Amino acid sequence: MAVEAPALLTATKPPGPAPVAAGSATAGSIALEQVWHRYGNGSGEGWCLQDLNLSLEPGELLGLLGPSGCGKTTLLRLIAGFERPSRGRVLLDGREVAGPHHWLAPERRGVGMVFQDYALFPHLTAWQNACFGLPRGARSTQLQGQERVRWLLSLLGLAGLEQRYPHVLSGGQRQRLALARALAPGPRLLLLDEPFSNLDGEVRLRLRRELPGLLRQCQTSAVLVTHDPQEALAVCDRIAVLAAGRLEQCAPAQELVARPASPFVARFVMQANVLPARLQVGELQANGLPAHELPAHEPQTGELQTAWGRWRTRGGAPIAPQAQALGGNWEVVLLGEALGLEADPGGPARVLAREFHGHHWQFHLEDRGSLLTLVMPLECRLDPGQACRLRLIRGGQGILFPGGQSVEVV
Repeated sequence: MAVEAPALLTATKPPGPAPVAAGSATAGSIALEQVWHRYGNGSGEGWCLQDLNLSLEPGELLGLLGPSGCGKTTLLRLIAGFERPSRGRVLLDGREVAGPHHWLAPERRGVGMVFQDYALFPHLTAWQNACFGLPRGARSTQLQGQERVRWLLSLLGLAGLEQRYPHVLSGGQRQRLALARALAPGPRLLLLDEPFSNLDGEVRLRLRRELPGLLRQCQTSAVLVTHDPQEALAVCDRIAVLAAGRLEQCAPAQELVARPASPFVARFVMQANVLPARLQVGELQANGLPAHELPAHEPQTGELQTAWGRWRTRGGAPIAPQAQALGGNWEVVLLGEALGLEADPGGPARVLAREFHGHHWQFHLEDRGSLLTLVMPLECRLDPGQACRLRLIRGGQGILFPGGQSVEVV
């Protein structure tokens, strides 16, 4: 078995003449406009994608993030041309490639694709695999493509392995070879469908660190499908979060973490705690009338109550009218360390599980119907099944939904 090569991508130029892509030398762009899709003849139950609008700028690495079954791979297949959208349009570099009146076959889109299982040909050598997608044509074109393949194999740490077959390469080498094959024809756009999920931890981290530099040197835009939030946050310029076929949010990593657009985004991307809350709105609610049934003139003070303590909107501002109109299932997404934990034999919370993370514990707890996760120092000694109590820490920060207003612990 071959030994995994060390991290490379240090050379900025290929040996010999600079390779020229088969297509344009600039990175590509994508636009999806009001895309809906479901499989079968269109009469099947449930939409895989619903009213999706999304774009990729030239040179960008866009992450598609979400749980299994949310539509990530379906969206990739629509861009590649393996599926036709049921409704809406797909544009590559401003040109419609799929829509009500036009369809461009996958092989004519100039899009490269890297699959989860590598999809290498076992009967071909590494060199033959890497050259497989090169365009046929004049001898000068073929030589130019082969020079690009040599450069890519050197860049990816595969020089000297050209005559080996896939089964004698390590997992990381096979994935590098799949990347070389996809990039050899010079695509302006590369689609990656969970390309690192079959690799061990060290190799996976190494390859994902190398990916942005590889794309820059090849002048290629890319879409990376993953269900791992840390992978998307680490390498992607922007991240599109999908849930049940709908786009929840598309934003840079820092914005996703600091300003999630929904409780789902906060839970999935940051594993954030979300607490149910009710508004404190004076006499009418004190007498039992739900907040969403209060008259429009009833003052919304911006005070909230949870089972763990009280919140207020930043500066005591009123709850935004548009949020009031959405009704009464209020939730607070916790930002940072807003919850404290202490042992209490009579406490309402229970430790479900405890994980050791080197410098801290991660506790999974249940408290009055809510499942919560807390990171605590090693000095916090609680065992699975032990009773405890959670409390809000004064000054802790959160976001109120619906509406997205900033709140703080009173």
